[in-house]
Amino acid sequence: MIKSNKHVVIWLLSGCILIFVMVVIGGITRLTHSGLSMVNWNLFMGAIPPLNHQQWVETFELYKQYPEYQQHNHFFTLSQFKSIFFWEYLHRLLGRLLGLVFIIPFIYFLLKRKLNAKLISQCCILLFMGGLQGAIGWWMVKSGLVDDPDVSHYRLAIHLITAFLTFAYTFWVALSLIYPKQEEGNKSFYKQSVLLLIAVLVQIIYGAFVAGLNAGFIINTWPKMNGEWIHSSVYSMTPLWRNFIEGLSGVQFIHRVLAFIIVGIVIYMWVKGKSLLLPKKQLRALYLMLVVIILQILLGIFTLLLAVPIWLGVAHQIGAFILLSVVVYSLSVFKGSAKISG
Repeated sequence: MIKSNKHVVIWLLSGCILIFVMVVIGGITRLTHSGLSMVNWNLFMGAIPPLNHQQWVETFELYKQYPEYQQHNHFFTLSQFKSIFFWEYLHRLLGRLLGLVFIIPFIYFLLKRKLNAKLISQCCILLFMGGLQGAIGWWMVKSGLVDDPDVSHYRLAIHLITAFLTFAYTFWVALSLIYPKQEEGNKSFYKQSVLLLIAVLVQIIYGAFVAGLNAGFIINTWPKMNGEWIHSSVYSMTPLWRNFIEGLSGVQFIHRVLAFIIVGIVIYMWVKGKSLLLPKKQLRALYLMLVVIILQILLGIFTLLLAVPIWLGVAHQIGAFILLSVVVYSLSVFKGSAKISG
C-alpha cells in the first residue's frame, strides 16, 4: 500500500465495517419484525427519537393507525412497542451515520487533493449507491404500510442486494489501494471467480426472498424436503415460474440448489488450484473460500432445521457477508495488476 493512500484506505474500510454492521442490524430488525415500527421518514428530524413519555405515546398512537398494529400487534403495550422501535431506529440512525462517514471525509480528501481522477469517479459511484440504498429502504418500508402489513419480498431483496453490492464495490476499491502492485493474475481462476460472484449474489437475492416470504419456517428438514428431493409444493402454483419467485417452497428449493452449486464451484476451484500449484497468495484465497463456504453451509442447514432462531438467522446473514468479502478478495487476487496468465 502506498503511504499517501493510507488514510483513504482506512476511510473506505470504515465504510465497509459500517455497512456490515448495518446489514447485521437490518437482519435483526427483520427477524424481530421491527421494520414497520417507524411509519414515517424524516431525513434530519428522524434522527431524534422520542425523548419523553408524551412523545412516546404520540409515536405509538401513530403506529396504531397502520395495518401491522391493527392486524398483528393490537395487543402491544407501549413497552413492547419501544422494543421493536429500537431496532428500526438504530438501523436508520446507522444509515445517517454512514452517510456522514462517507461525505465528510470525501469532501476533505477532495480539498486536500488526496484522490486521483479514477478514485473521484469511484467515490461518486459509491455516493450514488449509498443515497440509492437509503431511498430503496424507505420504498421497501412503504410497501408494508398499506393493506398487507409485510414488506414486499421483491423490495426487500433489492434493498439487501444493493447493500451487499455497495459493500463489495467499496471493498474492491480499497483492495486496489492496499495492493497497487499485485503478483501476476490468473485468467482462468478470475473467470471462475466472476461466475462464483454472480452465483453468490443470486443466492443473496434468494436469501432475501426466503426471509421476505418467511419461507425458512416451512419444510425444516435436510437434505430432503419432508422426505422428497423436490417436494410437491415446489411446483404447486401456476404458471410454473411463479413457484420460484413467489412460492414459499419453490423459493426455498432454489435457495437449497444454489447452495450446492456454489459449494461445487468452490471445491472445483480449490482442487484445480492445488493440482496447479498456484502461488501462495492465490492458493490462500481458495482455502479461505473453502473454509467460509463450509461454515456458511453448516449455518444454513442448522438455521433451517431449527426454524430460523434469531441468532442463527443473523449468523447466517453474517456468513453471507463474509463469503462475499472472500469472493471479492479472490477476484482482486486473480485479476492481479500484471499480465494475466492462463
